[in-house]
Amino acid sequence: MTVLPANLAKLEHLDLAELRVEWQQRYGKAAPPSMSRELLRLAVGYKMQEEVFGGLSRRTLLQLSALKSTSGARGRSDIKGAAPAPKSGTKLIREWRGKVHEVLALEDGQFAYGGKTYRSLTTVVRQITGTHQSGPRFFGLKFNAGSETVGITADG
Repeated sequence: MTVLPANLAKLEHLDLAELRVEWQQRYGKAAPPSMSRELLRLAVGYKMQEEVFGGLSRRTLLQLSALKSTSGARGRSDIKGAAPAPKSGTKLIREWRGKVHEVLALEDGQFAYGGKTYRSLTTVVRQITGTHQSGPRFFGLKFNAGSETVGITADG
């Protein structure tokens, strides 16, 4: 376990091609071609930590399995309407215009971003993009009609 911090630090210095090799070794398949260097670094770092500390809890795996079983043939859920608020401690990560933005869900239903606290995820997205957009949709928490992918967060 004492090697983990050093291995995570090494990821900072790897280029895109080297991170793709790390992904291939840890996930057993090629990295998505459009994935940025920063997201690759985060995903490989997560996988390294998972290998040392273990993966998702049994409870979380069961919840994900239940979500999968309610999905349509294309991987979409039939759930409509507002997404439930993320549990406190959930970290939402989104790359926007070449920069990775991390938002932390707090216990009181608020969100921490950039050293400040916000009452809604939509307000955070306004800070990130400068435009009014749905916060849950921006972070992949809402199911979009016609979309083939669904964003999932895990409590952790």
